[in-house]
Amino acid sequence: MASFRELLNSTKAEITEISTAQADERRGEPNTVVLDVREPSEYEQGAIPGSIHIARGQLEGSIESKVPDHSTKLLVHCASGVRSAFAAKTLGELGYTDVVSVAGGFNQWKDEGRDWTTPRNLTAEQRNRYQRHLLMPEVDVEGQLKLLDAKVLLLGAGGLGSPAALYLAAAGVGTIGIIDMDVVDESNLQRQILHNLDRIGDRKVDSAKKTITSINPDIDVITYDMRLGADNVMDVLDGFDVIVDGLDNFPTRYLVNDASVKLGIPVVHGSIFRFEGMLTVFDPRRGPTYRDFVPEPPPAELAPSCSEAGVLGVLPGVIGVLQAIETIKLILEIGNPLIGRMLQYDSLEERFREYKIRVDPTNAITYENRDRIKIVELEGLCQPEPLEAPAS
Repeated sequence: MASFRELLNSTKAEITEISTAQADERRGEPNTVVLDVREPSEYEQGAIPGSIHIARGQLEGSIESKVPDHSTKLLVHCASGVRSAFAAKTLGELGYTDVVSVAGGFNQWKDEGRDWTTPRNLTAEQRNRYQRHLLMPEVDVEGQLKLLDAKVLLLGAGGLGSPAALYLAAAGVGTIGIIDMDVVDESNLQRQILHNLDRIGDRKVDSAKKTITSINPDIDVITYDMRLGADNVMDVLDGFDVIVDGLDNFPTRYLVNDASVKLGIPVVHGSIFRFEGMLTVFDPRRGPTYRDFVPEPPPAELAPSCSEAGVLGVLPGVIGVLQAIETIKLILEIGNPLIGRMLQYDSLEERFREYKIRVDPTNAITYENRDRIKIVELEGLCQPEPLEAPAS
């Protein structure tokens, strides 16, 4: 049987090693990733800026989610160059074609005075709270930090906003804004699960904040007890990363669309009617927007509100939770968001259908035209003159 030293020498004979100086020169090259395979406790004490961390024991199961392109140039390091040698061999066996191990590792890198930093990390309490996220390579610590840094605005604390708010708060979205100018009514409790009997008559934003902070006290909840209008929509939306649309009227949807297009903020849109719901993502930088989907509002008799036509109380729970999932996907930049796709849910048939949404070439309210978009009141006027005249 081979000794450890013999095994290490055999492994090093099968891989390519480079010096810390060579690694420092190469790390800024295109399609190059510095991969740190030390243990989490080592990584937390200091790391090469911009490096990806996967502990050696988790390498095989996690590398392809972090580095899906097998042609990526991988500069692998550990503390001294031993674990990185074995990791480099494993990566080659997994099909990565350009892998080197950094001799001397992080210890030599640091001793030579090269650039390093102390990575931001989760607290012990956060690691315990989000441990199921941390087990997933697609989330891990880096993703959880993205969630904690994210700012999401909920348009409404009602049927759709309630489940979305609960799960976004539980997931650790660090800042949640809620705009709603209504009060809690007993008729809301059939579906609006942010509220309860004790809060009937309270402002909905205040009730929502109490519920959210009781789930996760670390969440910063910003409340807007106001009507969303042309005079404030830009100020309210600005600074948020994602907007979750739980609106129930066309004028405000068009107003939010125009402001979100101008600001370049994606909108996770949901709507419900009796037993059916719909869901999509309007991202003005990457796909169609609400005006591409609904160029003009339908007649009022063809689009009654839930207060007129009714809604199954469970239905907004389904759509609102899906809105939360799409929001998290956008924040983490994972999966395939519903951009350019409409998901329709029929609860009576228990069936999902998917439809394509295409960009309307006649729609002038686009991100490319954002500097000319005018934000105006749309009550009774959902098709205003959309753009300012170009400067002469």
